[in-house]
Amino acid sequence: MNDLSLQIAKHGVTFVFLNVLLEQLGLPIPAYPSMVVAGALAAHGAISFPKVTLAVLVSALIADTLWFLLRRKHGAFMLKLVCRVSLSPDTCVRQTEGLFEKWGLRTLLVSKFIPGFSVVAPPLTDSLRIALWRFLLFDAGGTLIWGGSALLLGALFKHAVERVLATLEALGARALLVIAAALVLFMLGKWWQRQRFYKVLRMARITAHELREMMDRGETPLVFDVRGKRTREVDPRHIPGALVLDLPELDERVVGLPRDGDIVLYCT
Repeated sequence: MNDLSLQIAKHGVTFVFLNVLLEQLGLPIPAYPSMVVAGALAAHGAISFPKVTLAVLVSALIADTLWFLLRRKHGAFMLKLVCRVSLSPDTCVRQTEGLFEKWGLRTLLVSKFIPGFSVVAPPLTDSLRIALWRFLLFDAGGTLIWGGSALLLGALFKHAVERVLATLEALGARALLVIAAALVLFMLGKWWQRQRFYKVLRMARITAHELREMMDRGETPLVFDVRGKRTREVDPRHIPGALVLDLPELDERVVGLPRDGDIVLYCT
């Protein structure tokens, strides 16, 4: 093992713990690569495989349980906060909600593999009105599958990981610059995607007050309730006259609608 590998091994478990914790809290710091490296070091015997596995499990459960409990206490405000933290707002609540409608709690077993879902899933789970112990059970299972796959991948390709670390060591300070630049470019790309999404959203947005004024003037638009089924069960309130529409049916249902009228969609 090279000197860089030994230095990483010295603080590897702590680094993985903090990396996973920060990622699950919403910061755009990918933890999967660090777990792969940890898996390679564990295969070399440089760090303890059980310890790094426990570090991944505990850090993820701390962050996910925090989101779960805050959602239970503060409701919709927490979902708005999660989407503000997320760098992928277009894949935030609605798509995750669709997964929960299909798979229920089993969604937690795969949510960490899907970009943009890992942070949203824990607070959204509370809408299922489940006990905390059931959430922890499924979340722990999903964390072990996610973290275990990364550690196993690192163990299987330990020699390739070792070569990558040797190359980084040869680059010295330049390696840190390359890694930092890659992370900055990733965040800038996501930020640009976010800004473009919000620009389109603002152009097509109508407020509840504006809709009410239109209805009061007799300019009643065609209103569709595109919230998920589970959301409608938890919160049965709706706009009078709104038609329920599942998003997968949108293209089919809009065929034949008048083109000269306004159509308003509202969701979660």
